Amino acid sequence: MTDVIPIFVRVPRAEIGYLKFIFESYEGVAVVRTLDRYEALVVVLAVPDFLDDTGRILDALTAEIGCERVQRPPGAPADVLGPEPKD
Repeated sequence: MTDVIPIFVRVPRAEIGYLKFIFESYEGVAVVRTLDRYEALVVVLAVPDFLDDTGRILDALTAEIGCERVQRPPGAPADVLGPEPKD
């Protein structure tokens, strides 16, 4: 079973914080990580049980702020969650 499903999104640079805020307000649905702030590339880490909800939120944000889903970009880290914390 997969813990999260990565969805790569290009968003207008000025709207990265807004996108993160929206997903934070839907606690437990998904987490957003910025992969490249200059390219305005983020990854939405969707919880499998809320994948449909995540899609609907992204559809609404696409209409509102013009974000777009993209394929995993070359050079994107294999582990989009980041390294495990050290003890």
